Amino acid sequence: MSEIQSGFSVTKPAIEFKGVSKIYQTGTHALSDVNITINSGEFVFVVGSSGAGKSTFMKLIMREEKSNTGIINVNGFNLNKIRHNQVPLLRRTMGIVFQDFRLIPNMTVFENVAFAMHVTGAQSRDIRIQVSKALSLVGLGDKARSMPNQLSGGEQQRVGLARALVNNPEIIIADEPTGNVDPNMSYEIVTLLTEINKRGTTIIMVTHDHNLVRDFGHRVIMLDQGKIVANNTGGKINEA
Repeated sequence: MSEIQSGFSVTKPAIEFKGVSKIYQTGTHALSDVNITINSGEFVFVVGSSGAGKSTFMKLIMREEKSNTGIINVNGFNLNKIRHNQVPLLRRTMGIVFQDFRLIPNMTVFENVAFAMHVTGAQSRDIRIQVSKALSLVGLGDKARSMPNQLSGGEQQRVGLARALVNNPEIIIADEPTGNVDPNMSYEIVTLLTEINKRGTTIIMVTHDHNLVRDFGHRVIMLDQGKIVANNTGGKINEA
């Protein structure tokens, strides 16, 4: 029965892991039989100690790594069957926010954000409109002509967030986005991500900051030694 016929809305999975394991050539078992579904429009914190498997989990979602076993679906792409030339199409459905900002130092704020659209072949008029919107959304509309070294760490991270947003991604992956900013700015960054999430964008955020996790109360996935040991709502970090 279709969504319209039934009269009920159907939540579409953004990410599905079914029996996924990843073993590196070094013999490291990074993930072991992971089963998880993240629905479109969710905000999920991914937590765990160093070496727990968080980075591998994210790399598999972005198809930077391939699983040894199991099935992974992301934004309608079957990552077990995806062709090499389809990987860029998959990644265009995502926006990535890095801990270390990764801004191009000899480009202005506007140019850094626009770069994410240039690589997709967007038209100049669309770039001007979308970059202005993204900078306004993160509160940097007046910093378009500034250079990265003229910005604070928090402002640089907001440029990174605008760059992740500018192509209207279905998912934003934020890898420790508050790791290099002060506590007050950390809350501002997660508040911004929460507002973006309310517009329908799925947010996956890796963090070590348990205070942020508890205070914002989003869903929490905890990894330990490559296994999911907690999958809680309401910002609860305790193991299942």
